[in-house]
Amino acid sequence: MWKRIPDEARRKVVNLALKETELSPRELAVTFTDKESYFVSEASTYRILKAHDLITSPAVIVIKAANECKDKTNGINQLWQTDITYLKIVGWGRFYLSTILDDYSRYIVLWKLCTNMRAEDVTDTLEMALQASGCDQVHGVHKPRLLSDNGSSYVSCDLEAQIAAVVDHFNHQRYPESLNSITLSDVYFGCDKAILQQRERIKCKTLETRRLHHRQRAAQSNQISRTLTYFEPP
Repeated sequence: MWKRIPDEARRKVVNLALKETELSPRELAVTFTDKESYFVSEASTYRILKAHDLITSPAVIVIKAANECKDKTNGINQLWQTDITYLKIVGWGRFYLSTILDDYSRYIVLWKLCTNMRAEDVTDTLEMALQASGCDQVHGVHKPRLLSDNGSSYVSCDLEAQIAAVVDHFNHQRYPESLNSITLSDVYFGCDKAILQQRERIKCKTLETRRLHHRQRAAQSNQISRTLTYFEPP
C-alpha cells in the first residue's frame, strides 16, 4: 500500500514518543510533523504506539464543557479574564497569584506573584498586561473588556521559576485540539494560519513522496518479473 508509513519514519515516531512521554498521540503527531517536516496522522501515530505497547489509559476523567460561552469573542484582546488564585504553603504561609488571560486564545498575557490580595495588586497586574500586549497604546473600544472571577492562590519568590515554567508550557507547548492543535502563543501572535498552511504543504509532500516510492518499487518489481520470465527456459 502506497500509504504505508516507511519503517524509518515509524522508528522516529517511537523514539519521539519515548522522549516526550507526556504527549498524547494527537500531540505527538503534530509535534512530529512540525519537527520532522514529515506528515503522520493521529490515527497512524496511535497504531504505531499501540503496536509498541506505548498507549496508556488516561489517568483523569474528562468533563464535557458547555456548548457555548456566555461572552463570545472572535479575536485576541477583546476580552481578558482576571483571577487571583490562593494556596497555602505549609511552612511558608499564604500567597496569591494574579493572572490576566486572553479569552480568545487562552494565552496568559501576564502573571504576578503577590503576598497580599489587594486592589492595588490587581491594578498593577492589569497595567502590566496592557503594557506587555501593547493595548495601552490604543483607545476607546479597542481596549479589552475585563471579566473577573476571584479565587484563592499561592505565590512566592521561590515559586516564580516553577510558575514561569508552567506558564511557558501552557502558552507555548500545549496543542489544544479546539485550536486545530496550535499552541496558544501561536494563536495569540497570529501565527496559526501560516502554521496550518505549512502543515498542509508537508502533508501533501509526504503523501506524494509515498506515492512516488510506491510506483518506483512497483516498476522495479515488474522489471524483475519480466527479466525472470525472459530467462525462463522453454
